[in-house]
Amino acid sequence: MSRRVRRPRVTLGIDEAGRGPALGPMVLAAVAVDGAGARALRRLGVRDSKSFGSGAAARGARAALAPRIREVACFAAIRVVELEAVDRAVGGGNLNRLEREVALALLGAAPPVARIVCDGARVFGALRAHVPHLEAVDHGEDAHVAVAAASVLAKARRDELFALIAARYAREFGPLGGGGYCNAPTRAFLQAYARRTGRLPPEARKSWPHPYLAGLLVPAGPAATPGGQLPLL
Repeated sequence: MSRRVRRPRVTLGIDEAGRGPALGPMVLAAVAVDGAGARALRRLGVRDSKSFGSGAAARGARAALAPRIREVACFAAIRVVELEAVDRAVGGGNLNRLEREVALALLGAAPPVARIVCDGARVFGALRAHVPHLEAVDHGEDAHVAVAAASVLAKARRDELFALIAARYAREFGPLGGGGYCNAPTRAFLQAYARRTGRLPPEARKSWPHPYLAGLLVPAGPAATPGGQLPLL
C-alpha cells in the first residue's frame, strides 16, 4: 500500500510600503513560507517593518534581513508601483483598487499555497471574490510571519529607492531625511525646492495635498488653484 506524502503547509503573506508618502513610489511584496520557514523567520527576528523605526539603523536592519528572507522563503516577489500610477489612482479614487490589482499580479506569479494573508481588511477584502481562501486582516503581521516578511521586503526596497532620491538632491538641498513621508524634513525639502523652482520635484506625488506649499507653486494651467496650490484630491 502506498503511503500518501504530506506536503508542507505553505502560507503566503502580502504587504505594502509607501502608500502614504509625498515622495517616491509604493512597493508591494509577497512572501510564502512553510512551517519550517516560518520558524526560521521568527528566529531571525522578522517582524513588522515599521517596528524597526525610520533611522539609519532601522534601514540597515531591514536591508540585512531582506536576503535572509529570500533564502528562507518558498517564494518571494516585489512589485514597485511608480508614483505616476499612484497619482492616477488617487486622482480617480482608485488607490485601493490599484493595490488589489498589484496583489493579484503577485498571487498570479506565486505557486499554489494553503493560506493567503493580506495586511489590510478594507484594502484587500474584495479579493476574496477572486481568491476565496484569502484572508484580509488588519495587523496581518500578527496573523502570520509571512506578512511581516513581506512588509520587510517591501520597506527595504522602498528604502533603497528613496535613498536614490535623497542622493539626487543632497548636493543642492542637503541631506533629505524623513523617508519622503509628510513630516518636517520632507516639508522643508519640498518648500525649498518650490521656492527655487516654483514647482514640485518629479519624484513628488502631484495628487497628494501640499497645503504647506500654498503660494510657492507656479500655476500650471486651469487645474491650478488660486495662490499656486495644487487642488486637494
